[in-house]
Amino acid sequence: MKIILSTLLLLAFFSCEKKPEKAPVKKSDEITFIGLSNVGGDMGNYRVIKISKDSIHAEQKTAASKIHQEWNSSIPPEIWKQLISSIDLKTLDKINSSPSVQPVDGTDETFQIKTLKKSHVYVNSYVDTIHYKQFEQFKIQLEKILPKEYK
Repeated sequence: MKIILSTLLLLAFFSCEKKPEKAPVKKSDEITFIGLSNVGGDMGNYRVIKISKDSIHAEQKTAASKIHQEWNSSIPPEIWKQLISSIDLKTLDKINSSPSVQPVDGTDETFQIKTLKKSHVYVNSYVDTIHYKQFEQFKIQLEKILPKEYK
């Protein structure tokens, strides 16, 4: 009797399967890319900054002087998290753009934010004083990692 009971207990113990662990699920609204550009002005200036989770690329040119500069760097995950920390994904669809100011020798500021689901583009959104604060904070964090010639 003891042998049968021991056998049944061993069979029950070995028949219990461990459930496989689930792979981490990516957030569907996770930011994957941020672009910032300033284009225009009476000298024909442009500055373009492209940032992904692991790298940053900046370039600028003044058409009048034909000076072109480029800079690339990798960025650690903690810097990426710091950069995107001010971006509120819930309000991205509420941010308003404004008309271009380039026709009057002004400079347009354009933000592009990509998530896994959607791409958002804003031109001169600084006129949206309610929602632009998150972009202000982003630019403050960005200034900390850019070389001085790209600020």
